[in-house]
Amino acid sequence: MTFNELYKKLEDSTFNDTTTGSLFYNVYICQYNVEDEYEVVKTLKGWEESLIRPANYIDVLLIDIFDEYCSFLDGKSFGKHESMFNYLINKEKEDSQAVQETLIRNAGSDDFIAHIDKKIKAHLKKENDKKQPFIFFYGFGRIYPYLRVNAFLSNFERYNSGENIKILIFYPGKVSGNSFSLFGLLNDNHTYRSIKLFEEPLTIGD
Repeated sequence: MTFNELYKKLEDSTFNDTTTGSLFYNVYICQYNVEDEYEVVKTLKGWEESLIRPANYIDVLLIDIFDEYCSFLDGKSFGKHESMFNYLINKEKEDSQAVQETLIRNAGSDDFIAHIDKKIKAHLKKENDKKQPFIFFYGFGRIYPYLRVNAFLSNFERYNSGENIKILIFYPGKVSGNSFSLFGLLNDNHTYRSIKLFEEPLTIGD
């Protein structure tokens, strides 16, 4: 399966109708080879622009989970410091272990998940004549080892009503059954509920 074929699926009125799909969950996994990371990000940003055009009128919310985490930390105070992000950067050379533990703890916090949920709700509340069926998440390779997909999906469950959106997780690795393997090397043990959209990793090209 290629990214071009996935794009055609996104254009399909049956798939972009949020009332159709799985009766059990609304999260779809799109696996791809990590070597294609640059092209994948470039492709997703291109889709964001092309899907909103009159031919489709689909307004996609594209979330880079790593960039969003950095933004979350930058807007979070820490003691007398206005930005936890800046504090941790300065602290890194002094105590890298403590910094890593802080990053892992905050990535798995409800505050961060609530931050993501707020962004999604703001997107869905926009007043326009566009359809808003899709949320794309990517950047899970860059946010490793602070947050893994299985932990994110598990933490996000209570915010995900599943009624108005379809969530596509773009995953740089392989999925076998309910197990994720980041970069094809690092096992995520048992992942949370999700639907593998295609059996094989997506490829760039026609």
